[in-house]
Parts: sequence; structure tokens; C-alpha cells
Amino acid sequence: MIQIQTGSRLHFGLFSLPADHAEPWPNHAGTPTLPQRQFGGVGLMVKEPGIRLTFEEAKKWSAEGLHADRALQFAVACCNSLHIQTAYHMRIVSPAPQHVGLGTGTQLGMAIASALHAVARHDGKECNVVQMAALIGRGQRSAIGIHGFEHGGFLVEAGKRSDAEISPLLIHCDFPTEWSILLVVPRDLQGVHGSREAAAFSSLKREPVDERATEAMCRIVLLGMVPALIERDLETFGEALHEFNYRAGTMFRPFQGGVYSHPRVEQIVTCLREFGIPGVGQSSWGPATFAVTDQAHAAQTWLVRKGVISSDEAIIATPCNHGAETTIPTKSADG
Repeated sequence: MIQIQTGSRLHFGLFSLPADHAEPWPNHAGTPTLPQRQFGGVGLMVKEPGIRLTFEEAKKWSAEGLHADRALQFAVACCNSLHIQTAYHMRIVSPAPQHVGLGTGTQLGMAIASALHAVARHDGKECNVVQMAALIGRGQRSAIGIHGFEHGGFLVEAGKRSDAEISPLLIHCDFPTEWSILLVVPRDLQGVHGSREAAAFSSLKREPVDERATEAMCRIVLLGMVPALIERDLETFGEALHEFNYRAGTMFRPFQGGVYSHPRVEQIVTCLREFGIPGVGQSSWGPATFAVTDQAHAAQTWLVRKGVISSDEAIIATPCNHGAETTIPTKSADG
């Protein structure tokens, strides 16, 4: 039986959006020189809620558990590309929710691609993480989830050039294990996804390019967030994270009507800041809301007592500083 375990992805925000008429960035003389990069951004892998899958050989493909239909779609696509004839029964043992800002689709697809690649590799077929992402149609915009699947930890990606397969990984480092992440996932809300997400980016391409905004966000990450992370300065890291996330949200204001995707998300962010946690924001399209803190239990209790959330809407997550873990049985010498 093959087993694979991966974490969940928090996306803190993009550096920039694609534009219909983006020009190369100018040098000191004003000459367009540096190629524009699209998307890019910052994120973190956490252990909870995560995804765990098992694969057992079977007469035909089947799947059980939450997201079973989507898992089968990924499996069929991978098998067709890798020319795998063996069928498996997949069990999705601990599934993270979909379409809430935790990158579940990418982690599920990468887990399946990785497991089937492990099978194919035994037959001499090689496949890297970029190729795995291509198998499941990922990496067209952000690659935080792809790099997070491989490496875990805190991640900064550079952004895609127009001719690139995925955005390259710029910074990767371990996240302090003494810090926790309070995740609040409001019930009955979903983030933008699928065709609506594609429509959102299509409409946002018509917005004017704001190079100053991208420059400011790069400064926040390079001179604020990353040094504070290395120095284990939770307060400074939190303030930089919140500011970066807020500025990232303003890019989507023309589409979602505000910095955050829903008034409930804004309420949760405001309340957590009032509690005294600086590093609060929305992951991706939301509605998942994060708070990086060393007092997660107290913050959760406070939110519940105020009636802002119910206890089952919160998860206390821990950093995942390693990539996905795959266990595949070895074949004995006698077959």
C-alpha cells in the first residue's frame, strides 16, 4: 500500500497581477530593461488540516472519501500521461476542505501525481515537480502550493515570466515551530475558484499596472517579513505580514468589493487585531483567515466567547517545515 501525507497551503498574497499592456521595468536611465513578472507571492505550509491518501492495487480505479471524484480525475490524467496500467483504490483519509483558501486542490493533485510518479519511477520513468504540476494542470499562476508540496516551510516565489512553466522559488526557510497559526474557516462560505477565478483574473488584467505597489510589497517582504522571521521577531513579522496581506487584498478590490472576500472575514481580522495579534489576514481568496501567534488557544477562546466564531470553525495549525512524505513498499528480491 502506498501512503502519502501533505500539509495545507496558506497564501499570504501576490506581488503583482498580469496586465494586458505590461512593459518591461525601466532601468536608471528610463530604458525598459527588466522583464515583467506576473503573480509571485508569499506563503506557508502548515500540517493541519492537511491531506493523507492511501493507494492499494485493485482491478479498476475507485476512490472513497471527501473529494473522491476530483481525486479520480487527477489520477486518470496522471495515468494517461505516465502510461500506468495498474489500477488503484484510493482512500482520502484526512481531507482538508476545498475552495476555502488552503490550496487543497493543488495538494490533492500533487499528492496523487507524486504517488503515481513513484510507481512509474520503479519502471524507469523520471518526473520532477514541474512536470508533476503540469500533469494536474497546476502552476499557471501561483506556484506556492507546488513548491510547498516539495519543500514545506515559508516560501517566496519570484513570479512568472511569460515563457516560464512555473514561477521559480526565490526564498525557502523553516518557520519557527514555537509559533502557531490559528486558522478560522467560516462555515457556508467559499472562496472564488474555477471559472469565476479565471474570470476575475481576466477582468483584473484590464486594471492599470501599479509598479509602486509591487515595489512596496517587495520591500515589506525583503526588509520586513524575512529578516523578522530569521530573527524570530514575532511582532515585527506579524505587522509586516498583515501589511503585505492587506496591500495584496487591495489589488482584488475591483473584483471582490473590498480588501477581504467577505464581511465575516473582515470582522474576524479586526477582532484578532483587537486581541493583540499583529499577523492576521486572509489566505488566498478566503474565507480562511490566519493569525500567526504564540497564544492561539487564548485567541480562539476569546473569539468564541465574543460570538465571532463557533469552536468548530477554528483549527490550531503548526508549521510544516518539510515536503510531502511518501511511503511506497519495496519489492522483494524474489518478486
